[in-house]
Amino acid sequence: MNINSLLSAYRSGNTTPEQIISKVLEEIDVYPGVWISRFSDDVLLAKARSLQECGPAGLPLYGIPFAAKDNIDVAGLPTTAACPAFAYDPKADATVVRLLLEAGAICLGKTNLDQFATGLVGTRSPHGVPENPYGKDFVPGGSSCGSAVAVARGLAAFSLGTDTAGSGRIPAAFNNLYGWKPTRGIVSTQGVVPACRTLDCVSVFATSAEDIPIISNIIAGFDPADSYSRKAEFYPERHVRRVGIPRAGQLEFFGDVDYAALWESKIVEILALGLEVIEIDFQPFLDAARLLYEGPWLTERYLATRELLETNPLALHPVTREIIQKGREGSAVMAFEAQYRLADLRRQAETVWESVDILCTP
Repeated sequence: MNINSLLSAYRSGNTTPEQIISKVLEEIDVYPGVWISRFSDDVLLAKARSLQECGPAGLPLYGIPFAAKDNIDVAGLPTTAACPAFAYDPKADATVVRLLLEAGAICLGKTNLDQFATGLVGTRSPHGVPENPYGKDFVPGGSSCGSAVAVARGLAAFSLGTDTAGSGRIPAAFNNLYGWKPTRGIVSTQGVVPACRTLDCVSVFATSAEDIPIISNIIAGFDPADSYSRKAEFYPERHVRRVGIPRAGQLEFFGDVDYAALWESKIVEILALGLEVIEIDFQPFLDAARLLYEGPWLTERYLATRELLETNPLALHPVTREIIQKGREGSAVMAFEAQYRLADLRRQAETVWESVDILCTP
């Protein structure tokens, strides 16, 4: 279930969008906890038939089924952010959804998430926990847990998530997928429920690396409806020769010896590719990450949920509520101190790129 394979099958006449949607519908409800809402079978099949009548001309995602995280607006389905008391009916699709639909993709429905995209585990939702395909002993990762599992289970060719602190990349890793987090502002967040509005990104899950640029070419672009949208800056290609890894003392595996051993084995694989492995000072990156949950950026999460938190706090998951309500404590002094600190850390991190081409972390 990937874009190129499906498009090839459509072109050869081996299958049709209606047949693919029919196959998806046979399994779409087999795995609990993946979906919060979805379009009816009749609506999805009618959409597939309508596409077939028009044909694939000019549609780069002709008949490709995808899923959207339920903090992204899809017209015809409620947006809940995994909090029923927050639910509303959007009047229009989010920009990113609209662009995909215009390219011929078929949106199946809305997927589960850690409530208000706050969490990296995929377990903080009243709609249950999507089961990791590798077993019940493993969390699916979050916050975009449903979007990741939908693709990993073959229910969608790709899916949309969001990523502020890892909400897209972590569930991608935990479900053996490719997860793409674009540069901030390159993909519009118009129609996305904010977590930290100044930092939020729409992310993409796929089973094939080749699918990512196909999708990015469709959804990336300046959107005047998004106050934080910006025009893309393109950098020259770099041939990867030097791989940066954190110093051993800067990694924490929390007693999981298997995880630590897997990390060491990956370093051996990198060396076997003929690449140079260079230890770098990872502390500026770690310190910047801590600012996101220990600094004033929590106030952005509070602003996004303030009305519900003040009027109906019990509607929030207990852990989510505990995290977000700390945002009340933010001040202008804290905000500027954190911005200064982030600028210092960014300058320190810039020096890393003088010695390496990419970073690899567990």
